[in-house]
Amino acid sequence: MKSSYSTYEGGNCVEWSPSHARAHNLVPIRDSKAPHLPHLTVTPHAWTDFVAFATTHAANG
Repeated sequence: MKSSYSTYEGGNCVEWSPSHARAHNLVPIRDSKAPHLPHLTVTPHAWTDFVAFATTHAANG
């Protein structure tokens, strides 16, 4: 899933695949600036924790 903050040039975002996560119970994550490079795969729990952390810290600047 491409972030709404990610431009056609990539931006500073990560992308993930909800359909892959549902099908395999693993969340693949990649750098939107370098989608051709290998991706990182984490558990859904780790992904949820990461998103919560990033959301909290982004809001606090």
